[in-house]
Amino acid sequence: MAPVNFDIKHLRMARAPSKTLEVTVANIKSQKKRILTNAKAADRNRAVRSELKTRVKSATASIGTDDDSSLRIAMSKIDRAVAKGILHKNTAARKKSRLMQKINAGS
Repeated sequence: MAPVNFDIKHLRMARAPSKTLEVTVANIKSQKKRILTNAKAADRNRAVRSELKTRVKSATASIGTDDDSSLRIAMSKIDRAVAKGILHKNTAARKKSRLMQKINAGS
């Protein structure tokens, strides 16, 4: 089930074990703010992950060519995702290693 975004303030979404969607209204002011900030952060993280996937795909598509700029950009995006706390450092190391293995095998 795809995540549902609400534009209505003060709503919190919770997933029940039965995979149904339950919407709860927060009563505490700080919790209302956390709901909004968490939604903003989730949107930012989703955008960074999407950009990361795009750059890795373009780097793998450029295998066999002399252009290494897409590889450098992909590595940079991976490192930036770690710096922003979106990817764990070991996940980033694994992604970079697999990308380099593909590049070296194709060269």
